Amino acid sequence: MGDVHVVEEQSPHFTSASAQMLIQDIMVCSRDLDIIKQKTNDVEQKLKNMIDVLGRIYQQNDTILEFF
Repeated sequence: MGDVHVVEEQSPHFTSASAQMLIQDIMVCSRDLDIIKQKTNDVEQKLKNMIDVLGRIYQQNDTILEFF
C-alpha cells in the first residue's frame, strides 16, 4: 500500500537537500491523504444514496402492505 522507509542514523547537519527531501515526502503524503479523503467522501455519499433508496423501498412496501 505504501512505501517502507528505513530510518538510518541521521547526519548531525540538517542540509538544504535533506530539507527538500522532507518537503517532497510531506507533499506526497499530503496528496495521498487528499486522495483518500476524496475516496472516503465518495463512499460516504454512495452509502447515503443507498440508505435513501432502501428507505424509499421500505416506505413503498409498508404502504402496499397497509393497502391489503
